[in-house]
Amino acid sequence: MEREGRAVGAASGELVTIGEFARLSRLSAKALRRYDELGLLRPALVDPVNGYRYYDPVQVEGARLVAWLRRIGMPLNRIGRVVALDAGAAAVEIRAYWARVEVETAARRDLAMYLVDHLSAEGRTMSRMPDNAENTGSSGSAGAVSLAIRCAALTDIGVVRTANQDAAFAGPRLLAVADGFGEGGAEASAAAIEALKPSTWGRDGALSAADLLNALEDTADSAARAVRDAVAPCAAPDGSGTTLTAMLWTGSRLGLVHIGDSRAYLLRGGELFRITHDHSLVQSMIDDGSLSPEEASSHPGPALLLKALAGEARPASVAVACRADVRLQEVLAGDRYLLCSDGLSAVVDAADLRAAVVAADDPQEAVRRLAGLAREAGGPDNVACVVADVVVEE
Repeated sequence: MEREGRAVGAASGELVTIGEFARLSRLSAKALRRYDELGLLRPALVDPVNGYRYYDPVQVEGARLVAWLRRIGMPLNRIGRVVALDAGAAAVEIRAYWARVEVETAARRDLAMYLVDHLSAEGRTMSRMPDNAENTGSSGSAGAVSLAIRCAALTDIGVVRTANQDAAFAGPRLLAVADGFGEGGAEASAAAIEALKPSTWGRDGALSAADLLNALEDTADSAARAVRDAVAPCAAPDGSGTTLTAMLWTGSRLGLVHIGDSRAYLLRGGELFRITHDHSLVQSMIDDGSLSPEEASSHPGPALLLKALAGEARPASVAVACRADVRLQEVLAGDRYLLCSDGLSAVVDAADLRAAVVAADDPQEAVRRLAGLAREAGGPDNVACVVADVVVEE
């Protein structure tokens, strides 16, 4: 058995046994052995005869940091990077990690609440269904209204940039914007949208809600693979990628795929609602109260994305999982949707954004107005925007 307490004969006499070090660091001896094997927390001395591990008390602070990081669920490979950093850089890395956890937790919460609402509504419908309605094969009531979307898309290089890395698409089944970054940004944004186009998305609403959610997940994964393939030939594929915000029309509802800081808005009843959540460090600081929305607009830090579709290796500017948020959006005739990159949302005031969306007679006019507003605000970035109206099908 390994000795407990302070080691009196190890090296200079200042080292402690693994048992004592476990007590000081709040890590088990088993965990310390594991971290030694992984190179995460090496003992100061290993006795060449009996294999006993001895630790220097100055290692306690680092070991406690490892223990705390494990308690918040940080993976061991990321802990290895954090403990190698100076205190300031480690704090930034931990904030970015936890912001990502909160983003992913929020996405799971939203999906859980959607499922609760959907299943509750389904249960109420079933409880009202007459016995003789079973197995009729009916997909809806006889008086159901058929809906369609009328849409337009536009990208603009802006005033400052010399190349356009944004992409946009508007069609009868797909609405999408993507904001590329890095050397292969243009290729990444185009590939992400192209990967969504082949899907049929349940023609005439044929997919159930559960099947549609699965299909959204599958297509989001396809977009991630397409981006990795698109940026692979770049000199620095690990620094290239894209955001993606897309809505897929089934004939009765919209399926949303979202990752990054591009946005989707809904205009309903004269009010403009943002229906996506930015996957960015600044947004996470707003969420935890450390930054106000007003302060966020002039935040001096880099535009750190917590989630994006990126090359296989993760760039320093993306702290990143590539799993997109997916959910379903119920629609009403008269709804107007706006999808846009941050080249629009970051530079145009929310009130002006709403006014332009409200005032336009049709989607084509709306996207022209919006691109013009971005240019009037200085056009510091590329702009991609899509506007779609939900209408009663003729």
